[in-house]
Amino acid sequence: MIKVLVVDDHVLIRKGIILLLENHQDIEVVGEAGDGEEAIQLAASTQPDVILMDISIPDGLDGFTATQEIMTRLEGVKVILLTMHNEIVYIQKGIEVGAHGYLLKNSQGNVLYEAIKAVHEGKRYYQVGLPEEQLERLFKQKGKEKAELLTIREQEIVRLTILGYTNVQIGKKLFISSKTVENHKANIMQKLELKDKSEFIQYGLVNRYV
Repeated sequence: MIKVLVVDDHVLIRKGIILLLENHQDIEVVGEAGDGEEAIQLAASTQPDVILMDISIPDGLDGFTATQEIMTRLEGVKVILLTMHNEIVYIQKGIEVGAHGYLLKNSQGNVLYEAIKAVHEGKRYYQVGLPEEQLERLFKQKGKEKAELLTIREQEIVRLTILGYTNVQIGKKLFISSKTVENHKANIMQKLELKDKSEFIQYGLVNRYV
């Protein structure tokens, strides 16, 4: 039996994933969590083999941070990141935190089962729509300074800014105020020693945030 923990802040999504997994006799869902902190606690108490981890959790720890914490505490646990984000910046961050799998939420149910089986057997399962050669380059770039400098929230703000979203629009997408977005941008520019918006945009483009 493969023990699985499901982490997603949307109850309906969690229940849907659990229903899919219950169709497989070799999988046992040992728990479900709605945020990163709860995921860490449940991982410690249930000792799962594989964790399905949502990335975008508005409240509390995001999926990347929770993944790092869990993998530090529990030896042998495998983590598959579940997300709607297929941009390189997110894939790079998944690689950076050591996730064993990366799967889009619009994948077919049988793909989810294949991913769980693969990572449980010690394989890597990144279904991200990138050519294998490009994916391999991303794994070789693990530890790149950019991923260490900016938090995932800051990286999201850089990406959305490049795409032309205003502070108000970014705030609505990330469930934060426009003032908080403005503060994040100021922190980003200070971290990266950027002088103005043009350098901000150039940084994001050079580092392929879109």
